[in-house]
Amino acid sequence: MSTHAHSDHHADHGHGHDDHGHPAGAHGTFGSYMIGFVLSVILTVIPFWLVMNGTLDNTTTTAVILVLSVVQIIVHMVYFLHMNGRVEGGWSMLAMIFTIIVVFIMFSGSLWVMYHLNYNMMPGMSHDMSKMP
Repeated sequence: MSTHAHSDHHADHGHGHDDHGHPAGAHGTFGSYMIGFVLSVILTVIPFWLVMNGTLDNTTTTAVILVLSVVQIIVHMVYFLHMNGRVEGGWSMLAMIFTIIVVFIMFSGSLWVMYHLNYNMMPGMSHDMSKMP
């Protein structure tokens, strides 16, 4: 009798095992996963090719890699994490904006620290390593 009551309890609340609390359309299709995969491969191959061939100078190559990495993050969030403004009442979009702000602060702070460490470390010391014992 307790088994029957337990199954009635689940039937009364309408909790199915198939939805797992996700709204309709939250999961991607095979086609959307393939689009995301192909875009990810392309966005990985281009920076690899730029570095291996050395077609651009270092500054331009770095800038292109940074831009393509941001595009790849967006591709992963849209095609694999299914983040958009409609899912979960917009909370996933708010989480994405917060994540972007934190990543920007960490990235710019790291660049600022590395630049100033390079500029301020041992100002009187020569950086010619060939004279080291």
